[in-house]
Order: sequence, then C-alpha cells, then structure tokens
Amino acid sequence: MGATSVLKARPDRAPAPTGRPVAKKRPGRTPAGPGRRRQRAGMLMVAPALLHASLWIGLPVVASVVLAFTKYDVLTPPQFVGLDNFRDMLDDAVFRKSIVNTVVYTFFTVPFGMMLGLLIALALHTGLKARGIFRTAVFIPQVTATVAIALVWLWIYNPGNGLLNTLLSFLGIDGPAWLSSTSWAMPSVILVGIWQGIGMKMLIYLAALQSLPKELYEAASVDGASKVRQFFSITLPLLKPATFFVLITSMISAFQSFDQIYILTDGGPGNSTTMMTFEIYKSAFREFRIGYASAQSLVLFVLLMGFTLVNRRIMGGTRGHN
Repeated sequence: MGATSVLKARPDRAPAPTGRPVAKKRPGRTPAGPGRRRQRAGMLMVAPALLHASLWIGLPVVASVVLAFTKYDVLTPPQFVGLDNFRDMLDDAVFRKSIVNTVVYTFFTVPFGMMLGLLIALALHTGLKARGIFRTAVFIPQVTATVAIALVWLWIYNPGNGLLNTLLSFLGIDGPAWLSSTSWAMPSVILVGIWQGIGMKMLIYLAALQSLPKELYEAASVDGASKVRQFFSITLPLLKPATFFVLITSMISAFQSFDQIYILTDGGPGNSTTMMTFEIYKSAFREFRIGYASAQSLVLFVLLMGFTLVNRRIMGGTRGHN
C-alpha cells in the first residue's frame, strides 16, 4: 500500500494546507440577544422612577427609622435616646386613644365600604340603566380633593343651617351638633370616609366582575343553580384576589386618614376623633417633637404590616379558583 493510501486511510491526520488563511475566533463578549436588549431598555425606562422613589421615599423612610431613636426638635442636633420615645408612647393617653380611634374608624369604613362597592358593581355589571352616568357619579368623590369634600360635609353637618339638620327638621327631628358632640363626631367622620371610598372599590370590583368567565355561569344555569348560589359558589371565590387587594388598600387608606379629620373636627371634641396620623402631625409640626413623631410613625407602619399579614393568612393567599 502506497503513502497516498495510508494518508487516505487515516482520517485523524490534518488535511494538507490549501494556501488560504483560516479565520480564527477571537475570544470576546457575546453579542446581546433580543431578550437582554429588552431587559436593558426596560431598566433604563424604570430608572427615573426608581431614582425618584429612592430619593423621596427610601431616604425619608430610613431617616424616620433612625430619628425614632433620637430626641430631635429641628433646632438642635438629634440626640440618641434609645427606646425612650417608645416608652413615652406607653404613657401617652392621647396616642393610645388615637390607636383605638383609628381601629374603630377602619373597622367600620372598610367592610361597609367594600360591601357597598360590591353591591354597586354588581348592579352596574348586570345592566343597570344609565350605568355610565351612575358609575361616574359614584366615582367622582374618589378623584375630588379631600379638603373640598370635607368643606362640603362641614356645611352638611352644620347644626344651624346645614343640609342634614334642615332635612331632619322637616320630619320634626332636632338634629344634634354632629361634629361638636363626642357621641356623634366619630360616626359623622366614618360616614364621610365610607362615602368617599366607595368609588374606587366599585371600580375594582366592576373590573374584576367583567373579567370572570361566562362559561361557568352558563354551566351553573344548566345545572339549575340559582343566582344566589352562583354568587356564593362562583362569584365570591373568583373575586378573592380583588377582595384582598381592596381590603389591603382600604385599610392603608383608613389608617392614613388625615385631611377630613383636620378640616372637620381637628381631632376633637375631646380627642374623640384623633387618628394616629393626626397625632403624628401634632407631635411633629405643632410640638416639634420630630423624634417622637418618627417613633409614632414606625408604630403605625408595624401595625399596618401586621394587619396585612393577618389578612393574608385569614384569606389563605390571593389566588382565586381556576
């Protein structure tokens, strides 16, 4: 066998050079694919919002936590006092009263507002006449400035010539001094809170109702299920994520109520309507106890976080049934 046959029989031998240079791959960076480019574009678009949140939300939160352990009155440098601010809160009867008032206000405004919002959303979803006008009328208080709403209700509750007492006088009833009575001030504020918050709850429930699959209701109708049975067996379970969202956002909004308290009652009479946010405002901007106010706001945050976790555990998560 000749040399040529041997070379052909050994495939592992490198082929003879042809005289043309062979291109070599140079080690370098792998070109970014479409997914990575989209990710970078997304990060660039989100960057301004992240920067804004970091500067105007993140830094104040960190500063509030730090100041909660100090004595600070704006005029003098902060002095570290440890847990003294939290000990003072235990002896502060007004702050304890504000916690009770906030819980009472939340207990009444959130569930009643959610029930009314769901009922209105069901009425609009089932084909109520002039539902566009009705939906707009219900939602307008949500986008109206709270100060303007409080001023209107301040006139409604006026004991002399207010609308409410005028209507009651036609029925032969002498209306009380709604905002000056320790018995009626909190119910009056609760009524304003329920009325103002119905619009957003209605809108969220209406959007959730419109996204529910109609096939389930058709199958239930074929099986002979009544409308009431369909509501409790299909609608409510499928509305579970929306209900959880409405519950948490409503609780946060109720705990942060301030404007209507400031305009309607200024926390009175006798601190009967003083909320936690209003007490924090007084500590910070009327008494200039910035460190103490920061500790109060930290307690408010812990309470909100605790209620959120409890609600999540009670509702068993946020997923609806498929």
